[in-house]
Amino acid sequence: MGTILVNVIRIPTKGPGDVSGLMQLIADGKVEPSSLLAVLGKTEGNGGVNDFTREYAVAALCDALSPHLALPPRSVEDKIAFVMSGGTEGVLSPHLTVFTRNEATDVTNGIPSAKRLSIGIAHSRNFLPEEIGRKVQIDETVNAVHLAMRDGGIDDPSDVHFVQIKCPLLTSERIEAAAHRGQKTVTTSAYTSMGYSRGASALGVARALDEIDEVGEEAVLKDWQLFSSVASSSAGIELMHNVVIVMGNSRHSVSPFVIGHAVMRDSIDLAAVIEALKSVGLSLTDAQLKDRLVNIFAKAEASPDGCIRGFRHTMLDDSDVGSTRHARAAVGGLIGGLSGTGAVYVSGGAEHQGPPGGGPVAVIARV
Repeated sequence: MGTILVNVIRIPTKGPGDVSGLMQLIADGKVEPSSLLAVLGKTEGNGGVNDFTREYAVAALCDALSPHLALPPRSVEDKIAFVMSGGTEGVLSPHLTVFTRNEATDVTNGIPSAKRLSIGIAHSRNFLPEEIGRKVQIDETVNAVHLAMRDGGIDDPSDVHFVQIKCPLLTSERIEAAAHRGQKTVTTSAYTSMGYSRGASALGVARALDEIDEVGEEAVLKDWQLFSSVASSSAGIELMHNVVIVMGNSRHSVSPFVIGHAVMRDSIDLAAVIEALKSVGLSLTDAQLKDRLVNIFAKAEASPDGCIRGFRHTMLDDSDVGSTRHARAAVGGLIGGLSGTGAVYVSGGAEHQGPPGGGPVAVIARV
């Protein structure tokens, strides 16, 4: 692999269909459309099965980028990995994080002695409804993670600091289609299927990075001791395959950015967020924190045992607001307070993504 240059930009949005910030950067010559590799977004939907803000955001981006790439809108998704995470409760602010990758042509200053940010993408094949949340999804995720690592020139699993996956979910129509073929889906609940899909995808990441040994589908949503410390899975209605984005540091990169991570053990794990900042050379007293910090990516989950550090929480018992929404707001407030902005990527539902009730937290910063 040759030398690559990876750049990353955070862009605030006024709504799920707002592409004006990215289009302005393209018009100003600050972003070359052909270099776009991945876009991660937070949209202001409910994050549930019927959150169509995710699909709307992807459609808006594809329509806007189509003429710049000389591709029909549907083909834009084959070139660029889009992951939209619904839910901006509390102080969380809707935004896009845009990644570009080019072949580095000017290396007159030499290759950096330390590894720098790189990113690779891959797609699994489409899943049948009865395959979601099962061994097939785990195995396909393993293969896609390995492909994405190669795509990003990331050789060592220890250099992988965040793996973002967009995975499918079941709808009543998809469940019925499987039944007509004599097949049984892992669950008949569309909402529950989100957890199965996220969990199977996360276990695939853990297996791909040798965090765990061979694992079967019987472990999904049952063996909570099995998890990945870098996986982040987000389920959506807008696709039937897994989109995999691997972020790490690579010796092939001359990017001005670096990524690091830590693992939150619960929703109030302040120390882990500080540790993640330190992993990229940042501290809360750093005068350049605002200028050097690009974004923070984290998973949020209501502790499944109903307690946080010995005290009862009510997130799982609230009939009005889903637990994932509570968790996103809590973790978003914690990270927003430390980083000085609500424009951080916090995704709910952390099944097998970090220890029960916790989750990975990754930081990208300018060197």
